[in-house]
Amino acid sequence: MKRCVSVLLLLSFHTAAFAQLKLARLFSDHVVVQRQKPIPVWGWAAPNENVKVALGNQSQSAKADASGKWMVRFSPMEAGGPHQLTATAKSGNLTINDILIGEVWLCSGQSNMEWPVAQANNYIEEKKDADYPQIRQFYVAHEVSMTPQTDLKSGEWKICSPKTVGNFTAVGFFFARELYQKLNIPIGLLHSSWGGSQIEGWISREAMLTDDELKSYAQSLPDNWADADAIHDKKTMKTLLGTEIAPTIADEKKYTEANYDFSKWLSVGNPLGQWDWKGVWMFRGNGYMGRTVDMPADMVTKETTLGLGIQDSQNEIYINGKLVYEGAEKGTRKIRIPANTWKAGNNQLMIKFGKMINPSWYGLGLMGGADDLFVSAGTDKISLANGWKIMPSFADAHEYLHSSNNLGTTIYNSMIAPLVPFAIRGALWYQGESNASRAYQYRKSFPLMINDWRKQWKDDFSFYFVQLSSYGDYQNSNQGSNWGELREAQTMTLSLPKTGMAVTTDVGNPKDIHPTNKQDVGHRLAVNALKFDYGQEVLPSGPLFESVTFEDNKAILSFKYTGKGLIAKDKFGYLKGFEIADDNQAFYYAKADIVGDKVVVYHPKGLKPVAVRYGWADAPEDANLFNIDGLPASPFRTDTWKGLTVGKKFE
Repeated sequence: MKRCVSVLLLLSFHTAAFAQLKLARLFSDHVVVQRQKPIPVWGWAAPNENVKVALGNQSQSAKADASGKWMVRFSPMEAGGPHQLTATAKSGNLTINDILIGEVWLCSGQSNMEWPVAQANNYIEEKKDADYPQIRQFYVAHEVSMTPQTDLKSGEWKICSPKTVGNFTAVGFFFARELYQKLNIPIGLLHSSWGGSQIEGWISREAMLTDDELKSYAQSLPDNWADADAIHDKKTMKTLLGTEIAPTIADEKKYTEANYDFSKWLSVGNPLGQWDWKGVWMFRGNGYMGRTVDMPADMVTKETTLGLGIQDSQNEIYINGKLVYEGAEKGTRKIRIPANTWKAGNNQLMIKFGKMINPSWYGLGLMGGADDLFVSAGTDKISLANGWKIMPSFADAHEYLHSSNNLGTTIYNSMIAPLVPFAIRGALWYQGESNASRAYQYRKSFPLMINDWRKQWKDDFSFYFVQLSSYGDYQNSNQGSNWGELREAQTMTLSLPKTGMAVTTDVGNPKDIHPTNKQDVGHRLAVNALKFDYGQEVLPSGPLFESVTFEDNKAILSFKYTGKGLIAKDKFGYLKGFEIADDNQAFYYAKADIVGDKVVVYHPKGLKPVAVRYGWADAPEDANLFNIDGLPASPFRTDTWKGLTVGKKFE
């Protein structure tokens, strides 16, 4: 009997603790609340408990539902503060201080949105202009979930200062600073982004079920991580092995034998970096890495040093099927190989290793630099910086970390759903790099996500996005461009109401997917908001292609947003970046002239054009059509010919 009473008391204690009055985590000290819109405030209490909430001079009451959730909505307020929020119930009392009423913008996307001010251009100087206590950021931590979550696990509002600004989203901060300087009202940044994430992770299952292409995926979503991992395992095996049947330990033992044919393994070239970004997503276990080494005869008889970067797990190294090293090395690995281990000509080098020990999150892969990968003997040195192929061990015990791209909808569930219906003016979005291989499908998935979020919020808020910058190769249109097709899909999304786009091809870095000029990106988003949300007389965009006519072997192009006029941003004063195609759909580089508010494109040999493309490459570095206001023209094409990414689907 005493035991039963104790259990009842314990259960009563846990119920009381669970039911204690609580506000959603977004409502914490220093929060910025959206002005001029109804203000929803919500939280949890004991089931059916009455809760009284006050903000400023307003007071509202609510009754918690059977699950304990309650919500009140305050009437719109004008910019100002600081205010205090209080919540009172039998289960507790809460007070939130230093609340500002202003403009709230949701900042989302992948790494270029996540990129912090500390890693942007001129950080030392930017810190000096960062004392803005009325600019604040709430950072949403990376989380994934199988089901929509009701609240965030962590997070708090940070006041902008020279000490804190380094951790703010750079694009968001430069956007907010310009708005604050021009509007002189508080700005709140709700920062929810994840580097490398695909757009499908940010879309709710509910929305996917309405889309013809994503419906079947949504219908087959697993409801637990064990099933999700099994699906992910089969998908990884199918991609890398061509089968969903796992190899046995005996099968994989053959990998280390002399003359084993690993030519069909995943080619990674330079092996440095995590395998997560080389096509083996979130795999945690053992792996194999191999390549052929062409050894000159005069090095065979010498002791050699094998440089294999930094990888501190247990390693087995095989040369031509012979185990030459077994163990672990900290720091930069330099393995001594006895003379006459190699043979003249081609040698098979195979390494079996596990996930990195320090740092433990790294998984499979190597750290270090290209110079740390070599075979040397005295002054003779052979670079091993390229030519590698990899294969994870499916026979050994392994698992998958639950991260951004394992499963669609899971980022939405943890990083967007808990924010709804926190009042916002609009959203800023910088994403697409991870979807470039499925650019044609992005024509549907991107507007689907925008409409999904607006539906969840029950608010057609403004949505401004960054067009992909310049990264990678400068192909011609005969070769095609995934990034060109993704930019096209982004531009097409401007057909949705209350959208705007920041073109950034001129401020990218072809050698780095993370260009550090985030100031211009923030400014180009800001002019959209200043024009469309705040009614200021600014030009919101660079030239956008509108129409084409063909006359006398020339293409005459018309544009929106020409502003005070078009210019060629070039010290020689002529346009570059244009191509024209003939009836055979073959493209040729072309000349282009600005004539009034139009551009006339032609071929010097009188080729009759049927189509024009501009900046149609991954990194169209020399595309230089601008308006006088200093905003670049968006890359475009006048044709609708089949692209590289047609038919490539998310699965």
